[in-house]
Amino acid sequence: MTGDFALAEDCAQDAFVRALSDWRKSGIPDNPGAWLTTVAKRRAIDLLRHAGAEDRALRRVAVEADEPLEPDPDSNADIDDRLRLIFTCCHPALPIDARVALTLRTVAGLTPAQIARAFLVTEPAMDKRLVRARAKIRHAGIPYRVPPPDLMPERRDGVLAVLYLLFTEGYSAAGGGDLIRVSLLREAIRLTRLLVELMPDDGEVRALLALMLLHHARSAARTDAVGDVVTLEEQDRSLWDRDAITEALTILQSLVPRAGRYELQARIAACHLEASDAASTNFARIAELYDALAFIDPSPVVELNRAVAVAMSQGPEAGLRLIDALVTSRNMEDYYLLPATRADLLRRMGRGTEAATEYEKALQLAPSEAEKRYLGKRLAETRC
Repeated sequence: MTGDFALAEDCAQDAFVRALSDWRKSGIPDNPGAWLTTVAKRRAIDLLRHAGAEDRALRRVAVEADEPLEPDPDSNADIDDRLRLIFTCCHPALPIDARVALTLRTVAGLTPAQIARAFLVTEPAMDKRLVRARAKIRHAGIPYRVPPPDLMPERRDGVLAVLYLLFTEGYSAAGGGDLIRVSLLREAIRLTRLLVELMPDDGEVRALLALMLLHHARSAARTDAVGDVVTLEEQDRSLWDRDAITEALTILQSLVPRAGRYELQARIAACHLEASDAASTNFARIAELYDALAFIDPSPVVELNRAVAVAMSQGPEAGLRLIDALVTSRNMEDYYLLPATRADLLRRMGRGTEAATEYEKALQLAPSEAEKRYLGKRLAETRC
């Protein structure tokens, strides 16, 4: 209605604050969403009325008329509001990193610090990126809608990246006491299923759904009764969700292999979940898949995962050589899994003193209490 991302956010927040006060006195209304929207709309009209600028006057007319600035007669009314917002944030006028960051902030409610961790950048840098993205949406007049089918492919990559990072945040929370945020996992899967309905012939969309299902299938086994981390190698595989695994593998079998980034990651996950135990995992095949992934989507994180696969298939010394090449990477300075992985390989090689030093580094960088407890246990074992 406002055509201004920041203004809409501010007015929504004002409505939430007022609700906290009014609802305590009068009770929760029958339609809380409508109440909040009405209060936010009135606040927007008041702010725009006093702004005076011509463009704001035009937006005030749109708000008062209760119509979006660019109504889309072809839009699908059944499309989920959250997915519509994702497509708005993932407009091609925005740089891909800004699309992903803004959507994670707006749709998933992640903090700038959490998003910065996902991008391996500082929090102030992420704050600036978010401000620029909101301003771009305002100045470019980007509408709130799912694009027509002919324009959907140009936004696909951004939408897929957002959905996967949303899932990743649920899979390994960037803070707090719990490792897993199940609500985020389920929401990411739900939205991805909806996207599959919109783009049923897109193999990468279906591959992303398969990847999410394969990871989520292990959720019950990833932590113990007190919430501590259980590594893949040590997990009770009888706790894995076999229905989710079967659905994911069926999706992968239906795909024509094209070596997309999500397809490759899904096939890597499938290698782990198809194995009867950790010892029978085909790590040589996993290393090959990571080679292919590094070719189309190079990143330090991919290289780190590839090094682990090499270590498991060729020995810890081979993996450690690859990891040591990543130690000087600036993007990995605050990534706790780098020293944690290095520590694990050193431990397997019997180099306990060096492993303890790396565990201490990882412990200082670990984002969640569950991961800190796991690393603390490993550190204590190494020192014994």
